[in-house]
Amino acid sequence: MAPQKFAIAAAAAVIIAALPALAAGDAAHGKRIAQRWCASCHLVTDGQKRAMADAPSFADIAHRREDAKALANFLVDPHPKMPDMHLSRREIDDIVSYIRSLDPRPRPPEPGIDKDDRPRNG
Repeated sequence: MAPQKFAIAAAAAVIIAALPALAAGDAAHGKRIAQRWCASCHLVTDGQKRAMADAPSFADIAHRREDAKALANFLVDPHPKMPDMHLSRREIDDIVSYIRSLDPRPRPPEPGIDKDDRPRNG
């Protein structure tokens, strides 16, 4: 393969590999959705003063260290007390990103991603 074609193919591979990261949710939009739909039951921000006593705060949920996929799956099929808000996949990703942004600790790798599975040069 010619060097120029190889460089283009390598660049395309990097872009394709980065697509999952680019598809990550928008935490700011997730916060707005949470304030609109979730704040009647959950504490979704530090400034919020009232919520239902038996509903965990979003900060508590974030500190449980649930991975993004588990949180998203829960929002797709919520528990019986929680209304089905018919959130879009994008809205779910945004809410998950917002919840995960509330945990100041460094994130562990997502399940199924092993640092030894990364492509190597050579």
